Amino acid sequence: MQKLFLLSGAILGGLGVAIGAFGAHALKAMLESTSRTDTFETAVRYQFYHALALLLIGLLLFRLDSKLLHYSGNLMLAGTIIFSGSLYILCMTGIKWLGAITPIGGVLMIAGWVLLAMGITRQL
Repeated sequence: MQKLFLLSGAILGGLGVAIGAFGAHALKAMLESTSRTDTFETAVRYQFYHALALLLIGLLLFRLDSKLLHYSGNLMLAGTIIFSGSLYILCMTGIKWLGAITPIGGVLMIAGWVLLAMGITRQL
């Protein structure tokens, strides 16, 4: 699982740079005209935060063998895909019902952080 989380963190981080740059340049006019610039930036920012968190979890798993850390990483990965992914699609398509899916990703990310804290507390 360490490899999965480290690789996922690295990929999400790299994609965050690429997607952020794409939004700032190629999509700038479209995002401004639809007033979705802030939404797009939120998606990129949360993707980066959780890319770093996945790298942290991957590194912690070299030292701490904890099921809670495994669950934490899985929740953060799924939450990031759902949260940021739904916001990206919303920005690109304008499909408003996707906004109802976004909080599911947020809840998964929060649960991931809670399990990360529990996993660290129980192991150290």
